[in-house]
Amino acid sequence: MKPIKLNIKTKSASYPIIIGSNIIKNLVTYLNKNSINFNKCLLVIDKKVPNKMISEITRSLGRKKIFKFVYFANEKNKNLSYVNKILQILLSENFSRKDCLIAIGGGITGDVGGFAASLYKRGLQFINLPTTLLSQVDSSSGGKTGVNTKEGKNLIGSFYQPKIVISDIKFLKSLPKREIICGYGEILKHSLILNKIFYKYLDNNGKKIFKLKTPFIEKAIFESCKIKKLVVEKDEKETGIRKALNFGHTFAHAYEATLGYSKNLNHGEAVILGIVTALKFSLKNKLMKTKDFQVIIKHINKMNLPSNIKKYFSSKSLNSILSFMKKDKKNTSKKINLILLKKIGSLTIDNQYNIEKIKKFLKKELVN
Repeated sequence: MKPIKLNIKTKSASYPIIIGSNIIKNLVTYLNKNSINFNKCLLVIDKKVPNKMISEITRSLGRKKIFKFVYFANEKNKNLSYVNKILQILLSENFSRKDCLIAIGGGITGDVGGFAASLYKRGLQFINLPTTLLSQVDSSSGGKTGVNTKEGKNLIGSFYQPKIVISDIKFLKSLPKREIICGYGEILKHSLILNKIFYKYLDNNGKKIFKLKTPFIEKAIFESCKIKKLVVEKDEKETGIRKALNFGHTFAHAYEATLGYSKNLNHGEAVILGIVTALKFSLKNKLMKTKDFQVIIKHINKMNLPSNIKKYFSSKSLNSILSFMKKDKKNTSKKINLILLKKIGSLTIDNQYNIEKIKKFLKKELVN
């Protein structure tokens, strides 16, 4: 199957997303075609990426002067300390703004690397090579970068678009099933918020996508990126419709933070739990019909996705979850802003609820 190309055009930048299998070996060709030039580059690499893939990337870069920063990318290491370590390398090697930072890893690596690139001399060329399904379908495009703090997730960051995103399906073949589930959560989210036809495609072909079968995995990635493109081009800085991409995330980020970004709950798993919680809240508040709710839950169960928050939390967790929800970056008042679903392909973005109403709802979810 030939590589698929999708172009994103925002007010601040335009760049391509290339999707295909075994395409990373042609990295320099893609850079040249898109007039991306540099002498030096820093590879910011997640330690979990197989060495043979890194070797393939370095070979494809040819005579470029290459520096490497390898670290264990997890939510706990997604912090300012690691951003500073990257900046110190760029400073000590006297990178110019015409040089380049290449992120090789999942969403965390892209967020940390992209944030460092946005800070260095007010903007260093940034290339994203996402290696997880979640990052290929969501976080690698759109320009959101940032880090976590003890106060919450992604509260410090910037909007900074990459020069190019290259999503090689070959990377996905080294991932455990749990990582595929995480990515599928974001794919499902995209279908629910804006594309009923895509949702039906997932319902019919979800198992094939899980097995990374061609052309099903390529279509899933492409359609997700197309939805992201549609939203980001209309609202780059998340002042309106882009909030839709946070469906399920207000709950999800609070769940992750409550567990201290534990390995027991990955971001993608938290997103799926957050989606289920948001669906239940939508139903409870009569924004969606029972039949629409049941159709989605049936699909989640069919795909064996995590759906029971009581597996991870008890009523003792309630105050912590609420505390982190209060700090969510979408809030503009003392009320909590939730993105909620009316039906598949239709949602409502600015729903303000007081904390007591959410507390009452979550208490029942954690006890019943």
